[in-house]
Amino acid sequence: MSQPSYTSTFPRIASVGVAGALVTFSDSLSEPVNRSAIAFQRAVETSNIMGLMEASNTLTSVFVGFDVTETDFATVQVELETLLGRQDWTSQPQPDGRKRWTIPMTIDGDAGPQWEEACALANLSDAQAREMIATTELRVLTLGFAPGQPYLGELPPDWNIPRQTALTGAVPAGAVVAAIRQITVFHSPAPTGWRQIGLTAVRLFQPNAPEPFSLRAGDTVIFDLVPRDQLEAMRADPNSNGGARAVSTP
Repeated sequence: MSQPSYTSTFPRIASVGVAGALVTFSDSLSEPVNRSAIAFQRAVETSNIMGLMEASNTLTSVFVGFDVTETDFATVQVELETLLGRQDWTSQPQPDGRKRWTIPMTIDGDAGPQWEEACALANLSDAQAREMIATTELRVLTLGFAPGQPYLGELPPDWNIPRQTALTGAVPAGAVVAAIRQITVFHSPAPTGWRQIGLTAVRLFQPNAPEPFSLRAGDTVIFDLVPRDQLEAMRADPNSNGGARAVSTP
């Protein structure tokens, strides 16, 4: 990730509608900025802010939703400013309770219809690209676009490939797509401007589970490249969650 672009204008707090506040740490993504957003989101989540209804992070900011029958933006702004002033959020470690995920993924055949195109844009051979995908530990930078959908980053600089100039009409559930040194995995079919480089069978959103979202911001992910038939066997096992497995990290 690039170095943080902090200026005297960051972090800043802005209102979002009548029942929300947005705390922004920078106007561009960097490792310290994303770490700040993740750490601050967890701090808000466990704070005593009156009327707090939700706190969620983006790549560089934190959205705070509140109940307007209990508080207002001016009051929440003061409470957020107090929380911001307690420490240097750019120096905060990753939050406790994180998990390290290993997620099987295949590139074989139509599972990675744009794999070769992505490799060419990254100026990498097939072997080089496979090694990078299989050995780079990616962090869950944020969840968004759809329930439980992770944005993972960052890949090595070679993978700073552009988005497509036109949308793909729909990628399948489990599609792994890449652009701008990031990867996201789709829970359900959807259009995208990113290139599909692989396929998983993991279910990242299970609405009836005690914890509907499998991943949380701050978790890490390693992709385990497997043959297509092995992935399909994992998909057929209702108890395997596509072969995905997680261990807790300190």
